[in-house]
Amino acid sequence: MGTKQSSKTSLMIIMIKQTMIVFILLTTVLAMNGIAIETADCLDCHDETDAERHIAYDSSLAMSIHESVDCLDCHAGITDLPHEDELAPVNCGDCHDDVEETYQYHGLLKVNNGGDIPSCADCHGKHDILPIEDRDARVNIRNLPETCGECHANLDLTTKHKLLDEHAVSSYENSVHGRAAVGGAYSAATCNDCHSTDGTAHQILDPSDLRSSVNHYNIPNTCGTCHRGVAADYWEGIHGQEAKRGTANSPVCTDCHGEHGIIAPNDPDSRVSKMRLAEATCTPCHESAAMNEKFDLKGRKSESWIDSYHGMKTQAGDVSVANCASCHGVHRILPQSDPGSSIHPMNLQKTCGSCHEDITEEMANTSIHTVPGEGQSPMAKMLADFYFIMIVVVIGGMLLYCLVDLRKQIKSVVIKKQIIRMFPGELVQHYLLMISFIVLVITGFALRFSDAFWVQWLFGWEGGLPLRGLVHRIAAVVMILTSVWHLIYLLTKKGKSFIIDMLPSLNDIFEFKQMVMYNIGMSKERPNFGRFTYVEKMEYWALVWGTIIMAISGISMWYQSWFATWLPKDYFDIMLVFHYYEAWLATLAILVWHLYSTVFSPAVYPMNPSWIHGRMSGKMFHHEHPGAIPRKVIPVLPKTDESDDAVEKDQAEESKSPDQDLT
Repeated sequence: MGTKQSSKTSLMIIMIKQTMIVFILLTTVLAMNGIAIETADCLDCHDETDAERHIAYDSSLAMSIHESVDCLDCHAGITDLPHEDELAPVNCGDCHDDVEETYQYHGLLKVNNGGDIPSCADCHGKHDILPIEDRDARVNIRNLPETCGECHANLDLTTKHKLLDEHAVSSYENSVHGRAAVGGAYSAATCNDCHSTDGTAHQILDPSDLRSSVNHYNIPNTCGTCHRGVAADYWEGIHGQEAKRGTANSPVCTDCHGEHGIIAPNDPDSRVSKMRLAEATCTPCHESAAMNEKFDLKGRKSESWIDSYHGMKTQAGDVSVANCASCHGVHRILPQSDPGSSIHPMNLQKTCGSCHEDITEEMANTSIHTVPGEGQSPMAKMLADFYFIMIVVVIGGMLLYCLVDLRKQIKSVVIKKQIIRMFPGELVQHYLLMISFIVLVITGFALRFSDAFWVQWLFGWEGGLPLRGLVHRIAAVVMILTSVWHLIYLLTKKGKSFIIDMLPSLNDIFEFKQMVMYNIGMSKERPNFGRFTYVEKMEYWALVWGTIIMAISGISMWYQSWFATWLPKDYFDIMLVFHYYEAWLATLAILVWHLYSTVFSPAVYPMNPSWIHGRMSGKMFHHEHPGAIPRKVIPVLPKTDESDDAVEKDQAEESKSPDQDLT
């Protein structure tokens, strides 16, 4: 019995020993397999880095900051060769655990939530990671714009994540900071310097986050890391004081200088250049009705400055005259009531004396930002009122005199032998066309130039602009109905004769050529114009074309909501272009071409009176249309008073031949 028990014990001991030997052997084999996979083994297959520097992996690793790191240190999941095609992502946090803990957000994107948040490799690279001081490193200041631009200049990504500044990178590259960085100035601000929170580029927060370095109220401190003195001045000024209180809309550095595209103040295009400071930087806030109401400030400051000597000289290109910053300061801007303010009454003589050395204290304290009628001395106001009355009386008297003289000149033309140019129906058509055209021009351009003084004068009162639209549409209907009437008129006997005479012909080309030769002195004879000259024909057919264009485009925009159900947006864009530029073309043609030929031409001055009553003098008719047969002649009208004796000489000349009239 004892022998059997001893045999069993010996057998159990042997089995335990065998098990231990097998375990040791397996452990040794596994360990030997792990040790066997070395970097050299990886290079047997992986010879060149893809989409990196296109050099051998060993060379890439040798020049990188990870030159002492083996492949398996990063790719720890590989246990055998050949390995799987899809490898587990490299976890940089195995070594850089402090960075992994810090890097939780990039803007609005959160780590481990998928999406487009950049990985370590997106910014630093993969096998070719270089020290930040290396000029070839992806995060070196020279290369940061390109590195950040891989995402922030990608229109697909900026659109997807609704990043409004899709040109931030290109703007930075052309900025004073970007140019300095590319030039090798390591002190120049880069993307990281401004967007890094708590001094680390691994914590870039959205501007809406109060911790963000580019949060509105943190921007002065962010800029102050480089511009310390400027930041100190800013915080002492009224703008900085309001920012400390958390006042909405309080201006910070970027409101005046811009964000990514900051350029040097001596650049004429800079928002804070001497040429543009008042207009581009100070005015948007200090002329804002909402801002002035909120802070109880008086408006129209920029208007008073522009009307001053300083403002006019600045607009003329003189950069040596005073602008807003010259008097109020640049960054340390204080209210006038503050004894430290450069515009405090006690400091004004010194401030103004920086340019005007001999200025007295009394002169320095003269009110600057005043508009006519405000802040003036009683004597100056009285003088301004006197001049206003004088201008009304003198210029009004001149205008009255000219109107009386014009009436006499027109009367002297009217009492001569008259030739019918337009019968009553034709004359009414012309009146309706003329009046509707003028109304359309005024009310149409009033919409486009709503800030112009004449628009404010006509429609600036409450309810004026809606009335403008109503009047514009009524005038459009009148013009369209007049055009329809004209089409019906063309079917009548007179209308058929009119359209036949108005048709262009080859003779118009010869008459144009002859008239040019006559005007430049190479011909002694004017063309023998018929009922309508080439000038009148051009005007008529231009009117036909313009009316069609304006009617179609105007109706399309009038009923846009209805047409939009079956017409594309491009159609309305085209109609808007047609309507606007055709209006300019028609208006300028009337002002230049039509008014000259009917009013300002010496041959018809003071005017061709046929637009008034449809008649023109026989002398004017024979001069303008020598080849035409008069439609109807009205005899010389009787004299109405002795003052008409002055025109008897002209009446006697009516018996002369057309050739004699030309002399």
